[in-house]
Amino acid sequence: MLLPITLTLAAACAIVNLWLATRCVRIRMTAKTLHGDGGNQLLARRMRAHANFAEYAPIVLILFALIELALGSPLWLWIAACVFIIARAAHPIGMDADQPTIWRAAGALLTWAVTAVLAVTALYAAYSATRAVPAPPALAAQV
Repeated sequence: MLLPITLTLAAACAIVNLWLATRCVRIRMTAKTLHGDGGNQLLARRMRAHANFAEYAPIVLILFALIELALGSPLWLWIAACVFIIARAAHPIGMDADQPTIWRAAGALLTWAVTAVLAVTALYAAYSATRAVPAPPALAAQV
């Protein structure tokens, strides 16, 4: 299977995205709010949680795909994908509260940690001295 971790993570992200959307829609229907948050604080928090997910998920999915292409599908990458999904589910649960919660903080911190690990790993994969990177075919033919 091509990129099993990334495909699994993308499917999980799609499910989380739908869950976040339905949390907003339920309030919109009840409050009859067509646009914006209509002054509803819970809807505003849920909309922001959904937007926050949309801000983080794309770059993390890109990093997962590129790292998996470069390094294969190691166990730690599976674990990182699970941590990311758990973090992205915990964060919006915590955002429902009026006060800071451990769910929101843990979700944010774990998301940042996974993103940082992926960024460092991507740099390692790109510039590792032990990996020979072939020239693109067009350049190799000219040399």
